[in-house]
Amino acid sequence: MNISNKIVLITGASSGIGAVMAQQFAAKGAIPVLTARSTNKLEEIASGLQGQHAVYEMDVTNTEQVHDVVGQIIAKFGRIDILINNAGYGIFESFTAAPLAHFEEMMNVNYMGLVRCTQAVLPHMLKAGSGHIVNVASMAGKIGSAKSTGYSATKHAVLGFTNSLRQELIRTGISITAINPGPISTPFFDKADPSGNYVKNVAWFMLKPEKVVKELIHAIERNIPEKDLPFVAGMGIKLFHLFPRMFDRLASGILNKK
Repeated sequence: MNISNKIVLITGASSGIGAVMAQQFAAKGAIPVLTARSTNKLEEIASGLQGQHAVYEMDVTNTEQVHDVVGQIIAKFGRIDILINNAGYGIFESFTAAPLAHFEEMMNVNYMGLVRCTQAVLPHMLKAGSGHIVNVASMAGKIGSAKSTGYSATKHAVLGFTNSLRQELIRTGISITAINPGPISTPFFDKADPSGNYVKNVAWFMLKPEKVVKELIHAIERNIPEKDLPFVAGMGIKLFHLFPRMFDRLASGILNKK
């Protein structure tokens, strides 16, 4: 897909890789549509964009609002070419200390938010016979680790959803991609790891948000169904699937540093 002049709906665009997506898509001549709960932050990011773009307040946990905003975007632009389900957050805590509400809230945003947005956008793509959906999952969706039972479960759900929907969309003209990054240097960890201990321990492994977004755009342009980042982590996943016990022994020292 040539993304120039494509209408790109981005959820969770008020910070982190969502904000970088808006910048990089705009730089490539696409038309980014920024959505999040905080319009002030969205407007601040949008003020630095060149070319056509739009901003909408949208909470992915609010089904009515999601459908209303998607309707407004379709009314304004006539279509949505690319949907990027990026909104999400994590809380790192031991299972025994985690309130049930944390599991429910993370699943409602990270997984059900993605489902709501996809349900709202997909009928329009099917009618057009074209489109691309990108679901930002995580390495945590393939390899669980200590103190991320709730977060990892949401990302496992995202990957299960993505792989199943991909089968349904064969021969419809619509593509779907899963992006599975490792830890990224973004404000995500302000909430996930307020102590800063995990970030300090894995700083050497942290991805730059610009790198992740570059790979995401490349996956759209080349119609790549799934991409693991960084490359070494993708190799680790293959090792995990082949030798799970050995992997647990070798990797637990790194993965459990939360």
